[in-house]
Amino acid sequence: MVRWRRDPCPCCVSSPDWVCEAPEQPAPGRRGLLGAALGLVAAGGMMGLATPAFAAPGDRSIGITRVGTGDSFNGVYWRDGRYDTEALRQLNWVLRDPHLDEATPMDPRLFDVLNAVAARLDSTEAYEVVSGYRAPETNAANARRSRRVSRQSLHMSGMAADVRLPGRPSMALARLAAEMQMGGVGLYRRDGFVHLDCGPSRRW
Repeated sequence: MVRWRRDPCPCCVSSPDWVCEAPEQPAPGRRGLLGAALGLVAAGGMMGLATPAFAAPGDRSIGITRVGTGDSFNGVYWRDGRYDTEALRQLNWVLRDPHLDEATPMDPRLFDVLNAVAARLDSTEAYEVVSGYRAPETNAANARRSRRVSRQSLHMSGMAADVRLPGRPSMALARLAAEMQMGGVGLYRRDGFVHLDCGPSRRW
């Protein structure tokens, strides 16, 4: 049985762009982060990464609509045993930080998490993404406005997204994701979204 805390994650801030942080994950420098992410994407595009245990066989597809910008992606991002470089490029842009209009290479394992959860829920609807990549400058600005905002975040690493799935209650989405133990899961009932990431398995 999955149990949820009633109090919000202490590292989150209540705002229209409320995102959950991961204090145990140190945030690398901008150049180190970009280099590592580019290497991951290159490896996925050229050789294919190890298939996660929860990933379904065959092609993997995902539908995403970005709240606030209206940008979207709906298609296959993994085919023939590897990540599709062009699809990842489009997803990076859809999940960019809209405050700075800045994109970063997202960790493609995040899309595997989203794909697997939607498949288990038998949903073909596109995710509504409230927050994806968050630039260090954006995170720092929020941290200056509130002491509750952590200066370390999986959103800054391109490993997290705050999402809604039309037609699926946030509780059902969060409960299933937590049971699958694919990464971090944060339930925000009042705001109606769920934080999902491809970091260590945990929930709040």
